[in-house]
Amino acid sequence: MAKKKASSAEATSQSTSEPASASGPASGRRVQLPPAEVRYADELTALAAADRHERPEGWSLSPQSIVDFICGSDGVKVGGNKAEARVITEKFVGHRDVVQRCVVTLAGERGLMLVGEPGTAKSMLGELLAVAISGTGSLAVQGTAGTTEDQIRYGWNYAMLLDRGPVREALVPSPVMTGMRDGKVVRFEEITRCLPEVQDALISILSERRMMIPEMDHAADGAGNSLFAAPGFALIATANLRDRGVSEMSAALKRRFNFETIAPIADEVRERELVSTRAAALLAETGSKAAVDRSLVELLVTVFRDLRNGRSDEGWQVTRPSTVMSTAEAVAVATAITRESVFFPSGFDPVSRMPGHLLGVVMKDEAKDRERLLAYWDGPVRRRAEDGSPLWKRLMELRGVLEE
Repeated sequence: MAKKKASSAEATSQSTSEPASASGPASGRRVQLPPAEVRYADELTALAAADRHERPEGWSLSPQSIVDFICGSDGVKVGGNKAEARVITEKFVGHRDVVQRCVVTLAGERGLMLVGEPGTAKSMLGELLAVAISGTGSLAVQGTAGTTEDQIRYGWNYAMLLDRGPVREALVPSPVMTGMRDGKVVRFEEITRCLPEVQDALISILSERRMMIPEMDHAADGAGNSLFAAPGFALIATANLRDRGVSEMSAALKRRFNFETIAPIADEVRERELVSTRAAALLAETGSKAAVDRSLVELLVTVFRDLRNGRSDEGWQVTRPSTVMSTAEAVAVATAITRESVFFPSGFDPVSRMPGHLLGVVMKDEAKDRERLLAYWDGPVRRRAEDGSPLWKRLMELRGVLEE
């Protein structure tokens, strides 16, 4: 492992030639969601300046600093003789051990596979890991049924190919090829959405750490027919547990990955905090200063957890809907209701908007999910209302919104 220290600039380097600003590209144009390397540029710079730990070759930060960047830290010292403690915000709510195992996997040049239910922040964790290691999370392949092998390996500039033959300059690199060439982390989203024969294009890349270019066997430029991975190259893939069977991964490809399951947030208090802070952040990004109603978040998180787990905290059985009641969906509902209060403030009651939004979340896969939501209203919601809770009484009064 190399002990070379990366500069602050390296820690926040971009994959494009155009530097980014706090609001977006160098043009200064505002964007809806700046990439993580832009949003957290100050923290990455502070961590890089204070980092005194050993790091793998090609990495911007040490493994310890990467875990601090993702999980948060109170004691990062910055500023020479007058060092000040810089708070690093928590970005991923989950066990620190899981993040440490992910970092160790990538340091060992193994593929990392993040699996879990939809909405458990797998993609966000993958992006944060890529940014902390390589300075950018933009090298990504989105897996779909239409993803081709060219999108994983390379294509050709056919005009140049016809004019000059199969030379390096005529290659159109995929994100994977770029990551291998530059020693960067590459993300592969929803890998099980791809056809098995497309997925298997990764086997030789992950095992041999090189990409063969057979068209260049007799190329005139003598560049050779192989691209070897530079230090720092790694692959992070994600897959939803709900997608198993769509395009099952081959045993050979599975052996090239270490699997980590990303579970829903276990602690209800932490989930409430996350929904509140994330909804407030999303509103702030669009220029809104509206406060997220605490009572709304309390009810919303409780309902989502009951429907997700199939059981309430009181021990009452709940029929789970077919859709996934993820924390990400709860954030979306809290944000939408709060934004609605800004646009239509007159006499606005946030709790009254919950049933309609919940129906929009639940009614995605099966028509019977409406009946399951009504059964939940007739069970836990009614019982809590009968126990005297004003919020649950108000929610019970709104049962008619769910009926056809």
